[in-house]
Amino acid sequence: MTSNKKKVVLAYSGGLDTTYCALYLSRELNMDVYTVLGNTGGFSDEELAEIKKKTKQLGVIQHTAIDVTKEYYEKCIKYMIMGNVLKNNTYPLSVSSERAFQAMAIAQYAHSIDADYIAHGSTGAGNDQIRFDLIFKIMAPNAEIITPTRDLELSRETEINYLKEHGIQANFEKMQYSINAGIWGTSIGGKETLSSNLPLPEQAYPKQVEKTDPEKLSIEFEKGELVGVNGQKVAHPLEAIKLIEKAGAAFGIGRDMHIGDTIIGTKGRVAFEAAAPLMIIKAHETLEKHTLTKWQMYWKDQISNFYGMLLHEAQYLEPVMRNMETFLVDSQKKVNGSVTIKMSPKYFEVEGIESPNDLMSDLFGKYGETNEGWTADDVKGFTNILTNSLKIYHTVNQE
Repeated sequence: MTSNKKKVVLAYSGGLDTTYCALYLSRELNMDVYTVLGNTGGFSDEELAEIKKKTKQLGVIQHTAIDVTKEYYEKCIKYMIMGNVLKNNTYPLSVSSERAFQAMAIAQYAHSIDADYIAHGSTGAGNDQIRFDLIFKIMAPNAEIITPTRDLELSRETEINYLKEHGIQANFEKMQYSINAGIWGTSIGGKETLSSNLPLPEQAYPKQVEKTDPEKLSIEFEKGELVGVNGQKVAHPLEAIKLIEKAGAAFGIGRDMHIGDTIIGTKGRVAFEAAAPLMIIKAHETLEKHTLTKWQMYWKDQISNFYGMLLHEAQYLEPVMRNMETFLVDSQKKVNGSVTIKMSPKYFEVEGIESPNDLMSDLFGKYGETNEGWTADDVKGFTNILTNSLKIYHTVNQE
């Protein structure tokens, strides 16, 4: 039978906000609710099955999980690696970057079922509301956007009480923290991140320290892309990311606190754990220092910083992003080789690299030791010419 109710597609993760929204849209607004989970690599098959099972008690008509992990890598992660993208030199844009791909998948689904509305559980205080709204307005322009958590200005406590009142069974203690997991890292928000001085408690992190004896890890790149781990080739870079994440997470590597500017102009604070992204980016950056010229490095830094900023601020669909991606790919032609990392509890260090394109070649000398491509007199003459402009300035200005 065909329902006369309005159709709403809800971006659903199984967390507190989206669980509340599913029940609210069904019971309070009397809508046919279709939940969609955009999986960017943060859920196991067991977790996906459990999430689908829980939607049934929320009055959901149909739940769909769409795996966009491979697309997320091919169209975003690989460029963040090539660009060594870290927001404020700290955060690998774990959630910031994945939201566009979740939103695009959800918008396409909404279009496929001719939904009247499209909804998400973002609050009115952060970045995600902009990221979802912007993509939905572009890709699902005929579907009106509904945002109960934002519009009703709900606190987490209010949402939990509402769910309890309606007999919804859930791990409400765990729901005290907002956890967003993906292949490119996990963000954690809670009462501590609302302040400027409190650290996140150890138990709030999804992964705990399991190893204490240091271990070595080798990461191999070809043209800036991941191709191997510990001497073993991988079929796809995603496989390498998973292997590196598993190795680093066992040491509690990749934990930090990101403090930065939100799209709406306030300061925000969020904890995260991202062992693979941080080790991969640092390894790749080190390899680039050996294989790129100083001007390639300089302009890559400018482009990469801009790319990361636009990605963070919901501008993935801006055409200039494709232009910058073209530059990044072209810059990686000689970024080949392996990087060795030493892992210790909550810490890692890059030990060195091996590359056929290493510009530390001894054909022209060894830094601080010998020179093969020039003489002492060459350097003296070069320095005299290099000094000219400064000598003229300071002489004319009597400085």
